[in-house]
Amino acid sequence: MDATVFERFRINLLEQRQNLANWLSSTPDKKKRIRLGPAREKAALAHLEVLETAIEKTEDHTLGQCEVCHDFIEADRLEMDYTCCVCLDHLSAEERNQLEFELELSAKVQQALLPQRMPDIPGLELAAFSRPAQIVGGDYFDFFHFNDGTPGLVVGDVAGHGMSASLLMASLQASLRTLAPDYDSPAEVMRRLNLLFCHNIHLTKFVTLFLARFEPQTRRLTYSNAGHNPPLLFRARANGHEPLTYLNPTGAAIGLIEEFEFDEESVTLAPGDITLLYTDGVTEAVNPHQEEFGQNRLADLLQERSDWPAQELVRAVRQRLQEFTQSQPLTDDTTIVAARATAL
Repeated sequence: MDATVFERFRINLLEQRQNLANWLSSTPDKKKRIRLGPAREKAALAHLEVLETAIEKTEDHTLGQCEVCHDFIEADRLEMDYTCCVCLDHLSAEERNQLEFELELSAKVQQALLPQRMPDIPGLELAAFSRPAQIVGGDYFDFFHFNDGTPGLVVGDVAGHGMSASLLMASLQASLRTLAPDYDSPAEVMRRLNLLFCHNIHLTKFVTLFLARFEPQTRRLTYSNAGHNPPLLFRARANGHEPLTYLNPTGAAIGLIEEFEFDEESVTLAPGDITLLYTDGVTEAVNPHQEEFGQNRLADLLQERSDWPAQELVRAVRQRLQEFTQSQPLTDDTTIVAARATAL
């Protein structure tokens, strides 16, 4: 393999390692727990060790060397998974079939369209707002259908913002819209996404995602949360329970740890219940005194405006943010999605 290829891989891997190391050293413990979900910090450290090993192999020009014949694996395969260590000729029939599936999927992803529109979902009143901190950003929200036709929704956030975050999120969105129609489970879609992106040479930052399916007839919301800020669920009738709950992470952010599992949880909504999804740009917006808007202010606002239509609620969040920051420019991408359960 050409020396320039090793150098290109080394540069990308060094950036991944630096981003992960910086995140581990500078992120407050509370935020780490959200991003890691049920996983422990040692899982992220294990991923860091895999990166270290790969970087060493780029430096001694052994990255991608087949363990069987000692020839080099194709560069395009290494871009998909830099941990590959067996060339095509020595794959088992099952491994070859899996690789063919991955390659076909990648081809489909490249052709995928990226529509953005508010759908008509029975039992849900929807409203959304998204604005990048720069010309382009790494936040997004989307709507789609699972294999059985059940509607789904997603909110995502690439660590960082700007062009690189935007390109990565566009790729992830295309992958999601390609994968979702093949599965019925949010957790399985998350697992497939992580397989595609965890060892991708171009994933230099992790991605948080909240992915859910909504069954209109039962108003059942089943979700998988990959290290994303916990959405707020306000129940119009608490029936003895806390009116406000959080849909906490069920797995780590995409690309953050080496070993990964994604679980899913379910809640049944009643007419009037509101689910509020958001990204860091909301809770981490700061005022002139460098105070963060925070999750508590958002929760208080949701309870104050719990009887408002979804569109008015989103507008109220935007207005409250503007007042809090005293109209200072936002430093991070900002996305808000409100979903109010309605009668069918």
